[in-house]
Parts: sequence; structure tokens; C-alpha cells
Amino acid sequence: QASQEELKAAYRRLCMLYHPDKHRDPELKTQAERLFNLVHQAYEVLSDPQTRAIYDIYGRRGLEMEGWEVVERKRTPAEIREEFERLQREREERRLQQRTNPKGTISVGIDATDLFDRYDEEYEDVPGSSFPQIEINKMHISQSIEAPLTATDTAILSGNLSTQNGNGGGSINLALRRVTSAKGWGELEFGAGDLQGPLFGLKIFRNLTPRCFITTNCALQFSSRGIRPGLTTVLARNLDKNTMGYLQWRWGIQSAMNTSIVRDTKTSHFTVALQLGIPHSFMMVSYQHKFQDEDQTRVKGSLKAGFFGTIVEYGAERKISRHSILGATVSVGVPQGVSLKIKLNRASQTYFFPVHLTDQLLPSAVFYATVGPLVIYFAMHRLIIKPYLRAQKERELEKQRESTASDILQKKQEAEAAVRLMQESVRRIIEAEEARMGLIVVNAWYGKFVNDNSRKNEKVKVIDVTVPLQCLVKDSKLILTEASKAGLPGFYDPCMGEEKSLKVLYQFRGVLHQVMSADNEALRIPKQ
Repeated sequence: QASQEELKAAYRRLCMLYHPDKHRDPELKTQAERLFNLVHQAYEVLSDPQTRAIYDIYGRRGLEMEGWEVVERKRTPAEIREEFERLQREREERRLQQRTNPKGTISVGIDATDLFDRYDEEYEDVPGSSFPQIEINKMHISQSIEAPLTATDTAILSGNLSTQNGNGGGSINLALRRVTSAKGWGELEFGAGDLQGPLFGLKIFRNLTPRCFITTNCALQFSSRGIRPGLTTVLARNLDKNTMGYLQWRWGIQSAMNTSIVRDTKTSHFTVALQLGIPHSFMMVSYQHKFQDEDQTRVKGSLKAGFFGTIVEYGAERKISRHSILGATVSVGVPQGVSLKIKLNRASQTYFFPVHLTDQLLPSAVFYATVGPLVIYFAMHRLIIKPYLRAQKERELEKQRESTASDILQKKQEAEAAVRLMQESVRRIIEAEEARMGLIVVNAWYGKFVNDNSRKNEKVKVIDVTVPLQCLVKDSKLILTEASKAGLPGFYDPCMGEEKSLKVLYQFRGVLHQVMSADNEALRIPKQ
């Protein structure tokens, strides 16, 4: 984002610093020639709007391509960017053709009521009742894959298997979806199962206005009892930037009318819903708070009351690795009892473990369902997850260092050569600053600092950048923009992939000051 004037000023300053004629020593002269040529090449690229646009998008690879195979020379910078975006879209489409987008869910229901209900009097005289019995009473597995046929057509194959108390069944479905326009799409579905007969369905989505859409799903289920039709229609509208309103009408099996309002912001998610239907009518309110931390922590709570009783749920979820989110929810209801639901999302796969603790409202069950998962999570996080993630990060950093070792060595040599070439200029700058009692950099370090006692075992990795910083002082001011300081003349990256800072001890008006700034943070000294 630098202007042409800023580029020219920086070019002139570096040319004066690295010009070979200013250095008599043969070794310094050779190093100066190499750095001078690099500066000249950089200015040639950045002073031409077209080559600058190509470099911004493609880097050196774009400049080195013979015959300008990337784009035509006559194009403007804006056209070059449009061409790049078009090529990106084509790559995304090719990538889409190779994707099957698998999604799956595994649910394992666990009956642990014997942990709490066994203390009733009727259990006292039962032989063999000294140990509680925990058993798996139901399981469900579902999986789906998508196969893009063309840019507008997609085939979706899905299947599921369920079992409960020794009885179960499964089904398989094939859906063909076509995007008819920018406003809508349609989908045909065919299915069959061992418990249900053939299924034929049609689903249509349509944007009515920029803020309103409708979805209609009609199905015919064939069984030994005859044909059972079903129809579901959902009308949705954007009430404001973060709020959606939904109206749903379902006719057929379990007919119902449902209306809901969903508000989703950066820090919260709120839902209120009301349903009137057969056999269930209910009202539900839920709220979720999103913490703005790197682990994407969320806490949630909900209240649901209807003809089936009342259920209160509360829980939390947190990101435990790059692709995994772990969550736990406690469900307390009448007459449902107390349950603990544990969910793990791993990429596009979901693992769900509902644990039924008791059929009654026992305070002990609520307490253990709440405290138990927290204790286990924090123990696992400290003893297993955190060490594993730290080791994984170290492996990635080591791999990154090995792959960039030659580049880092070259940058280090260039930085050391630049510092030697700066000595004479820095001496003159210091003399001028001392005469006016201006800005003198006493000491400056760049790299990884360890100030936290919890990280005292980590190694400090810093380089001395006193000379390069003093060389950047102009009119008793030092101004650094918001960019990594590893790219400054006389700097290099001493700890690839790790968090870096710049620490400066400087003298201004005869008084010592100290300042520390993050790698990508702008810096202006002296401070006002």
C-alpha cells in the first residue's frame, strides 16, 4: 500500500547505503554490489503498476514466467486481479469435482441408571447387585457422500443403520440435486429400507426476494399399511442483519405448525420456538454465548416445555485441536430424568454419546453429570491434549525450519552484510543525533523473548538489531509500519514460525526509554 513517493524515498536511501562506490574494502564492495542489485530489482518491479500487481498476486513465480503466460502484458492491474480471481474460481471448481464431501454420525446410547437407581431399597437383597451395570442399549450410524456430476448437478448417496434393545434396521437413499438458477434448486430423492418400504420425495428451494426464501418437501412412503404421504413447507425471512424468522407447516405423520426466531451474532446465538402439533406441542427458548478466544469456547442453556413434560439443558463446547470440537450437555427433565450428552465433532464426522443416568430427579445425578465432565476435561487437557498439541506444533516448526534452512541462511548472510555496510552511515547519524540531543538507539533486540515464569524452560532466540534500527532514524524519529520486521534491512527471522517481538532501549533528550512491540505492530518513537 506504499505510495510511489514512499517507494522512491526508500529506494534513494537504500541506494546511498549500498552503493558499491562508497566502499573501498573489496569484500564489502562485493556484498554492496549484491545488495544494491537486489534493491534495484525490487524497485523496478514495484515502480511499474502492472508488474507490482503481478508480484502482489503471484510473487516471484509470476515475474519469472517466460512469455508472460499468466496474463497478457497489455492488461491493467485491475484486469490482472480479475484474471487471478477467475483462475481461482476455476481451480475451486476442479477441486469441487474431486471432492465427495463425506459426512457421518455415530451415536451410542448408554444406560447408566444402575449407578444411581441401584441404591433404592429393592436392590438391597438382589444377588450380584454389588457392582452397577452399565450397558449400551442403542446405536445409530449414518453416512453420506456427495458426487458433483456437473457444475449444476450433484448426486448424494446416504445410508443409516439403527438398533435399540436388540432390534434394528436400516435404509439407503439416493438424491439428485440440480441448481436451476441463482434463485433456487430442486432435488429428487429415492429410498428403501428393511423396516420401511420404498420412498419417493421431491424438495424445492426458492429465493422469493433477497430477504425471503421458501423450502417445500413432499414425500410418498410406501409400506404394508399403504401409501403414507407427507408435506413440509418452511418459509423464512431475514428480519434484520442477524435475525431470521421461520414458519413451518408439516402435514402427514406427526402433523404440526412451528414458528421460530433465530438471532445469531458474533458473541451470541438466541432461539425461541413455538410448536402446535400431534402428538407434541411445546415452547422452547435457548441461548448460547460465544467467547472470543482461540479455543472458540461456547456455553449454552435451553428450556423446553410441552405436553411431554419439561426439559432444562445446559452445557459447553470447546475446540480441542485444529479440526476437533468437544462438547457436553446436561439434560434434566420431568419425566425424562437426568442425562449427560457428550459430542465430539471431528472435521465432518460427529460422534455422539447420550448417557442416561436416572429416571428420577436426583441432585446427586445432576451434580456428577455437571462436575464429572469438567474434572475429566481439565485433567485430559493438562495431561494429554496440551502436551500433544505442543509436541505437534514443535514437529511442524522443525519441519518448517528444515524446509527453509537454506533461505534463512541466505537471509542471515544478507542481513550481516547489510549491517557491515551500514556502519559508516550509522556513525554519521549518531553524530548528528548527539549534536541535537535527538534519538539514539542504545540497544535493540528482535526475536523470541521469554518473560513468563511458566515458559522459563523455553530458549530465548533474539538477534541484535541496534545498527539497523539506528540506520532507520530520520530527523530524530523512528517509524515502522504494520508489517513483519523480519523484512527490514539488516533483519532476519531468528525463530521461524514462533511469536516474535522488538525490544528497543533508546535515548532521547538525554533520557533513557524502553519500548517493546509485537512483530506486526506499528512502532513510532520517541513516544509522544
